[in-house]
Amino acid sequence: MNVLITGASGGLGRAFAMECAGRGCNLFLTDINEDGLSPLKNGLERRYGVCVKAKACDLTSEESVGELLNVIDSCGIRFDMLLNIAGIDFEGGFMERDRSSVLKIVSLNVEATLRITHAILQRRREGEKFSIVFVSSLASMYPMPLKATYAASKRFLLDFALALRQELREQNVNTLSLCPGGLATTQEAISGIMAQGFWGDITTNRLESVTRRTIDLVQRGKSLYIPGTVNRALSLFGKLVPRPVIAFIIYWRWKNTQKKWLCTSSD
Repeated sequence: MNVLITGASGGLGRAFAMECAGRGCNLFLTDINEDGLSPLKNGLERRYGVCVKAKACDLTSEESVGELLNVIDSCGIRFDMLLNIAGIDFEGGFMERDRSSVLKIVSLNVEATLRITHAILQRRREGEKFSIVFVSSLASMYPMPLKATYAASKRFLLDFALALRQELREQNVNTLSLCPGGLATTQEAISGIMAQGFWGDITTNRLESVTRRTIDLVQRGKSLYIPGTVNRALSLFGKLVPRPVIAFIIYWRWKNTQKKWLCTSSD
C-alpha cells in the first residue's frame, strides 16, 4: 500500500507516518519543513524496512505542488491512501490577528487541502480501493468565537469529506473525517491544553491511539471518527442546543482560557 502524508514533519503527521510504516505501507512524505523530512524518512526506513520518499512542498503554492507532482510522476507512484494532515491555526480573536494570518488559515486548511486531494485522486491506483483522511476538528461541530476562522475551515473539511464520499462511492473511494479534541502535537498545543485545565485534560487523546484507530476505521469504510467518549458527547451537545446559544457558551468559556494561553505563550 502506498500512502501520501501531508504535514508529515509535525506531531500528528509523524505519528501517522509511524503507524502506517508499522503496518508495512510505503510512504511519500511532504511538509513545508524540509529539515524535518530527512531524519523522519531515514528513521522510518531503518526501523520498519519500508520504502519512504520525501519532498518538501508548500501546499499553498501551485508551483510548489507542481514540483511535488513531477517527482511523484517521475517515480510512477500510484497511491492507495491520502492523509491530509497539514493545517494551521493562530490563537487570538478575528480582529486581534493580522489579515495575512487569518487568510493563511483558509489558504492551508481549505485551499491547499483541495489542491492536493484533487491531484492525488488523479494518481490513485486504478481499479483499487482508495481512502482519504481529512483532519477536521471537534471545533468543526460548533460556531466558535475567538477561533471563528479555524472552526469554519474545519467545518468546511467535514462537510466536503462527506459530500465527496457520496460523490465517489461508486469509484471505490472512501473518506473519513477525523475530529479530535486536544492532541499533544507541539509544545504550543500542550500549553493550550494546560490552559484549559480540567476540560483540556478530559478532551485530550493520545496520538498513538488516535492514529491507529483512524487507519482502522477508514479501511473499514467509516466516515467519521471523534476520539474519546467526552468529545463524542460534546459533539451531540452541539447538535441539540441552538447554535447561537452554543456560540455564547463557548465565548464565555474560551475568552479567559485563550487570554491565559496567550499570556503563557508570550512569557
